[in-house]
Amino acid sequence: MSFKTVDINADVGEGLGNEVLLIPYLSSCNIACGGHAGDAKTMTEVVRLAKNHKVKIGAHPSFPDPLNFGRTVMDISAADLYSSLKSQIRSLQKILHNENAQLHHIKPHGALYNLAAKDEKTARIIIEVVKSIAMPIQLYVPFNSVISKLAEQEKISVTFEAFADRNYEEDLSLVSRKKEDAILHENSKILNHILGMIHREKVMTINGVEVPIKASTFCVHGDTKNALEILEFLTKELPKYNVKIQ
Repeated sequence: MSFKTVDINADVGEGLGNEVLLIPYLSSCNIACGGHAGDAKTMTEVVRLAKNHKVKIGAHPSFPDPLNFGRTVMDISAADLYSSLKSQIRSLQKILHNENAQLHHIKPHGALYNLAAKDEKTARIIIEVVKSIAMPIQLYVPFNSVISKLAEQEKISVTFEAFADRNYEEDLSLVSRKKEDAILHENSKILNHILGMIHREKVMTINGVEVPIKASTFCVHGDTKNALEILEFLTKELPKYNVKIQ
């Protein structure tokens, strides 16, 4: 079995206040920057934590919809969405500049992430925002998605992401949170879920069908009730299966 290096990320700065616990176990983080959650204070606090632990820092922009936590598709014009995403990312960049830290990646949040995976119009807006940033940057996106293909066409560096604590449909969309089996909580199931994706490049879907997938970064949701326990377990167990978190 070949040795693999993976990234473990989490969405942070979303008002839960658990970053001080989670960040030591992460290799990258996605900081909410005002669209669904987050403000200058929370962004600054998380940037400092991430920098202290040498964790790669990403922007986590969203539909500008804090009321629904960015988890509902928003009726918004292309121009307004572009402007909002630029503003969100710029607000984090200003803090990074003040803290002498670098922006490593961008990962859209929630409904925006899911919509861009299948909707070309939305994906193109995000691509244009990324292109406007005058520095090399990674874009965290799902494998075989509309946005990943557009990004590669535009010569944007893509990192394929999968979710450690979420079940998948056969089209590689996430099982809706409204369904009972959407979220994985058991450590052993999460470990097997990830190992299949790392070593065999396959994921077992909710219907019991294995589907090809590629990923080099895996997200553990910070609002999953046992997120810290999951991260501690993965940090301890993954090296036993020739997987290094980096």
